[in-house]
Amino acid sequence: MTQSFDAVLFDCDGVLVDSEPITNGVLRDMLEELGWKLNLQECMHTFVGKAVKDERALIEARTGQPLTEEWLVRFRERRNQALIRDVKPIRNAVAAVAMLHERFKGRIACASGADRFKVELQLERCALLQYFTGRVFSGHELPRSKPAPDVYLAAAAALGVQPTRCVVVEDTVTGVRAGVAAGATVFGYSPNEAGHDAPAQLRAAGAVTIFTDMASLPGLMASE
Repeated sequence: MTQSFDAVLFDCDGVLVDSEPITNGVLRDMLEELGWKLNLQECMHTFVGKAVKDERALIEARTGQPLTEEWLVRFRERRNQALIRDVKPIRNAVAAVAMLHERFKGRIACASGADRFKVELQLERCALLQYFTGRVFSGHELPRSKPAPDVYLAAAAALGVQPTRCVVVEDTVTGVRAGVAAGATVFGYSPNEAGHDAPAQLRAAGAVTIFTDMASLPGLMASE
C-alpha cells in the first residue's frame, strides 16, 4: 500500500480531547458575570475554534466592559481546574493516534490555537502526551492564530515535512481554513455532536474528506 502523506497534524480540542463543552461552560459562566447571558450552545457556536483573547472586541461590545488580562488569567485558572477534573479523550482517539504514531515513525504533531499549558494538560490527562512529546505547537506563540496557517506551518517545518505532504485533522471551519491555507490536505472530523461544525460547513471550508469516528482515521489515511 502506498503511503500518500509524510505526516499527520492534529488539532487538539474536539479532535483529540472532548474539552469544548467544559471550556465553554466556564466561559459562559464568566461572561454572564460580566453581563452577557448565553446558553451553552450559543457560547459554543460563538467561540469554538477561536481563542478567547482574539474575541476581545466582541466580548467588550456585548458586555460593555474592558476585557482585562486579569480576567483572562482568572478564566484560564477556572478552565484548567474544570479540565483537570472532567476532560476525556475523544472516543477512539488514543488508539488512532497510537497507530498513526507508529505508522509515520513519530511524524505526527498537535497544532492547536489554544495556549500550550492547556494543550499539554489535556493531552497528559487523556494519555496522549507521550505521542506528541516535543511536537506540540500553540497558536498563542505565533504571530497569527487560526484561521491563519502559522501553527500548521510551524508544525510541518519542525517535522521536516512539506505542508503539502501533511494531513491536517480538524473539526471546525476555522481550523479547516488554517490547514488549507497552509497547503495541507484537510480531513474534517464531524461526529454530529455539539462543538463540531457540520460536514457541509467543513467541506465548504476545504476539507476533502469527512469522517465521524476517529477509529476510521488510520484506514482513511491509507486509502487516500
